[in-house]
Amino acid sequence: MNRDSGWMMLPPELPTTPFTWPQMRKRGLTRNRLDEFVANGHVRRVLTGVYLRTEVPDSQQVRARAASLVVSSFAVVCDRTAAWMLGVDTFEYRELEILPKLETYVLRGHSPTNRPECAGGRRDLAAGDITVIEGVAVTTPVRTALDLGCKMSRRDALAALDGFMRMYGITREEFEAELPRYFRRRGVLQLRQLVPIADPRAESSGESWTRLAVLDAGLPAPEPQYWVCVGDRRVFRLDLAYPLSRVVVEYDGREFHDSPEQREHDRKRREWLKARGWSVIVVNKDSFSPEALSAWLNELRVALRLAV
Repeated sequence: MNRDSGWMMLPPELPTTPFTWPQMRKRGLTRNRLDEFVANGHVRRVLTGVYLRTEVPDSQQVRARAASLVVSSFAVVCDRTAAWMLGVDTFEYRELEILPKLETYVLRGHSPTNRPECAGGRRDLAAGDITVIEGVAVTTPVRTALDLGCKMSRRDALAALDGFMRMYGITREEFEAELPRYFRRRGVLQLRQLVPIADPRAESSGESWTRLAVLDAGLPAPEPQYWVCVGDRRVFRLDLAYPLSRVVVEYDGREFHDSPEQREHDRKRREWLKARGWSVIVVNKDSFSPEALSAWLNELRVALRLAV
């Protein structure tokens, strides 16, 4: 049976909007049958305890509706779950399969939620820190980005700041204006270090990680998303470039560089660059172990004609 024909076998009571298992149980769907739909790829888990027919496209509205099914009315969605609802994914690749709990917090004076699919506690939030999406209270893009800048690992925190700047047009000045509120908060020293180097031109977490590694090594800042031109025609856009030195650092992520066609396109593109005097350094998710990191950073120093 091909996958497309499987859609016709889904029971009509299975909605095209997010749903929970208890909702489907009331409609007569057994747990085993739901698990079978998940295993066959006809239904996907979008949050802990929340499901969606796989043919329904992802959107911010769909994510908000999913969250509304499991978030208490007096809770505020924060941190990585808020980022997910706002369209900035900060989950690790493995977490797309084993979903983490929803991060929800309540304001002072309320009892934290004890729902098994939720995690969190109490948090001091001003009215301006909260927005509402499809009836769900969520921290604003600025607040969410800054919270993650404190809580996440250094490289993931920068990726979150970059992602929110790119998606919502947030400026460094807007981030800096909020920093005094984070005085003495855990992680604020990291946040203060990252805000000045956050850049909306980064187009993926991997590019953010790579740029941070370069800067942490004391190397000159590369230019993100640099266009190589032939005459007046734009030919290739480079992840991180040193145009005067003709050096490029490219991050190959799983999503856009994993198929044979993509790899062949990358090979031809990089051969074209090398033939025109560019040094090309390629990194991927495995390039951040101590040994791998030292190797490609030294390669970059040599390409830039800096002391190794």
